[in-house]
Amino acid sequence: MKPASSEFNIDAPLWDQRTFLGRVKHFFNITDPRTALVSEQELDRAKVLVESSRVGRVPPGTNQDQLLYAKKLYDSAFHPDTGDKMNVIGRMSFQVPGGMAITGCMLQFYRQMAVAYFTATSTALVTAVGLNLYTKRAPPLVARWVPFAAVAAANCVNIPMMRQQEIIRGIAVTDKNNDELGFSRRAAAMGISQVVISRITMAAPGMIVLPIIMERLEKFSFMKRIQFLHAPLQVMLVGGFLIFMVPVACALFPQRCEMAVSYLEPGLRESIAAKYGDKVPYVYFNKGL
Repeated sequence: MKPASSEFNIDAPLWDQRTFLGRVKHFFNITDPRTALVSEQELDRAKVLVESSRVGRVPPGTNQDQLLYAKKLYDSAFHPDTGDKMNVIGRMSFQVPGGMAITGCMLQFYRQMAVAYFTATSTALVTAVGLNLYTKRAPPLVARWVPFAAVAAANCVNIPMMRQQEIIRGIAVTDKNNDELGFSRRAAAMGISQVVISRITMAAPGMIVLPIIMERLEKFSFMKRIQFLHAPLQVMLVGGFLIFMVPVACALFPQRCEMAVSYLEPGLRESIAAKYGDKVPYVYFNKGL
């Protein structure tokens, strides 16, 4: 194992984040569901190790593999901007197991709105109720797709609502050297839109393809005899989809987004032009997750 030096850049990505495949590998790493089982004490130790490495004080005897694993744990559980430890259900490591439970239950109990109430937001509930009324005379498969419509609607409303302060005040935009240039509402809108698309993409395969699979399986006699196992089976199958779709969906767009200065709000655009002329053609910002 190669020993770590004080010059080791722990924040340097292992894979090229300018490419889709590089981003997929990165998110496969930090959404590894096994890290959801790591103790709080080990997470705290990982944070200390990461922060020590950032200031060039790597503990003696530490090798690069240990630093990289600490960074993996840090990225899976701590907020990328504030460094605060996130609630378990909000961590990257919990995306797959959490999604398995919620999506699996929604697909299994797609006509039971009590479950929808506890596993989705009020927007999803309203959408699901409305669509259920509309699809009462439709084929059973159409009704099985109601949860996906509900989840898509919820994401379109809830993510912008949760990040409404960014839309009102804007988010920080920087030049290529990470020097702050101001705050942009258009950048916030672009970042939020990309996150909404990613979240819907994340849910789509499992919630669209799995109902087709289950409808065909349920026609077999052996499946009719083990109805009590249908819900656990769907949860496991959803997990199979999410293990791949969480990193793929997160990788659809670069984490550090690029926007032409010409697309910014007139006031901010003029401010940048007055200070830098045409030396800053693009601004950069974190789209969030």
